[in-house]
Amino acid sequence: MKRIAACVLGMGVVFGLAFLGFASSHREAPLISADPLADNTDVYAFVSPDAPQTVTLIANWIPLEAPGGGPNFYKFGDDVLYRINIDNDGDARDDIVYEFRFKTAIRNQATFLYNTGPIASLDDPNFNIRQTYSVTRIDRRGRTRLGANLATPPVNVGERSTPDYEALATAAVHTLADGSKVFAGQRDDPFFVDLGSVFDLLGLRPFNAAHLIPKPPASGVDGLKGLNTHVIALQIDKSLLTHDGSAAVDPTKTSSIIGVYSTTLRRRIKIDHDDDDDRGKSGERHWVQVSRLGLPLVNEVVIPLGLKDRFNASDPVDDRQFASFVLNPEPARLIPVLYPGVAVPPAPRNDLAAIFLTGIPGLNQPAHVTPSEMLRLNMAIPPSASPNPLGLLAGQLDGFPNGRRLGDDVVDIEIRALAGATPFTPAFNRAPNNQLGDGVNQNDKSFLSTFPYVAHPFPGYEE
Repeated sequence: MKRIAACVLGMGVVFGLAFLGFASSHREAPLISADPLADNTDVYAFVSPDAPQTVTLIANWIPLEAPGGGPNFYKFGDDVLYRINIDNDGDARDDIVYEFRFKTAIRNQATFLYNTGPIASLDDPNFNIRQTYSVTRIDRRGRTRLGANLATPPVNVGERSTPDYEALATAAVHTLADGSKVFAGQRDDPFFVDLGSVFDLLGLRPFNAAHLIPKPPASGVDGLKGLNTHVIALQIDKSLLTHDGSAAVDPTKTSSIIGVYSTTLRRRIKIDHDDDDDRGKSGERHWVQVSRLGLPLVNEVVIPLGLKDRFNASDPVDDRQFASFVLNPEPARLIPVLYPGVAVPPAPRNDLAAIFLTGIPGLNQPAHVTPSEMLRLNMAIPPSASPNPLGLLAGQLDGFPNGRRLGDDVVDIEIRALAGATPFTPAFNRAPNNQLGDGVNQNDKSFLSTFPYVAHPFPGYEE
């Protein structure tokens, strides 16, 4: 562990993650913003704090869910293929893929009601609109069905409809054929950020901006407070994720490092007069990738508008095409303009490639890595007893950008690092650089201490 820390600190590249920007990937690209059921919003990967022999992978879809959004409450798409992808040898190609397919059943189509009475269990007759799903693992051995007809919990309608929501959610945690745990369903959105100030020309409330209309310092406002999302979470033994089947106990071995990202696929649309060349042997049309997410914030603020849809459709192995936006990121160019007097490290930002494309040498960079964008995690680094929201910036090697924990404040980490406010860039580690932040430092709900860790969703009926 000391050798890793020394290597990271010596490199000084830990803080290159700052180019990523200021808001997670909710509605990040033109096409996917019109398709919320397929829209990836966040990915998390961390060593499970209460089961450190396992890793928890969490991928979220459907941004900005209003809790009271009935009568057709939010749900996963039956016509969407959801995936969590793992590269465990650094070649930027998937070695393990977990696929999730959902199916909706309506018990009583003669009513408009989501439920016809209080829901006391997942098989309660009052539970009218239900979703089940299957989980399939794809690896070098082929396809393995790990679970089928797994129940999702209902959405949190309100105290009359879901009087004991916690029990319903607990019942929806399933054990798969290989011993892994899985959960799929509605949760509180774990991301926290002052969306209003960020997208109002980066007028960070705690910082007295000198551009356009100056405002006195104020506390941040969590733009995702009270909103939900849909979560797929897996808790997997580390030996099922390494390329050599090892238990990932040695942090100096790159076999302990995985890259994680999620994707969403839809069927290719066949247009009149088109031929059938897009059909497979089974007669089904091919799946087309429409959304992709690894590191938070990349597509939202680093990739320009004209290439956002291309990024969503691309594979990590082809990420060299986006390298120029990393070496001279637009957010780095904007901060000195918006905040006169705040100097930032100059381009080219060669240090940023360690975060965006390769991982940090000595920490989470695989051997013989192919540059590619994904969330990289050294699974052998144990979880901190008291997680600090600033993650690696606070010296916690298990924190973002070595994976991503639910409580990691990626917004403040990135803003301060972008301004160079670190002990390893002393020329920039000064006020106001080291004071920058959006003023939202934690989630609006406490996270759970056990899987799936994400807080229960807000109910549609609030007092």
